[in-house]
Amino acid sequence: MGTSLTPLITLVIMFVIFYFILIRPQQKRQKEVRNMQAELKKGDSIVTIGGLHGEIQAVDEKTVVISTGDGVKLTFDRHAIRETTSAQ
Repeated sequence: MGTSLTPLITLVIMFVIFYFILIRPQQKRQKEVRNMQAELKKGDSIVTIGGLHGEIQAVDEKTVVISTGDGVKLTFDRHAIRETTSAQ
């Protein structure tokens, strides 16, 4: 009787391992990124998903205006911001 449950128990253990090693950390990272994007403010130094480095000049509900330092201002969707960096 116990041997018929072994494959089921193995499958459940594999799912639990995948959850704690892959799924849970990814959800935590996504939550941190959403919080960072919600807290963006003028003057923050940022990096976009495409690798553009700049400073936020204006923040809207859905967009941000980024200055690259050469007088160029670009408008990006808030979701395109990957991370904030320390000002250099």
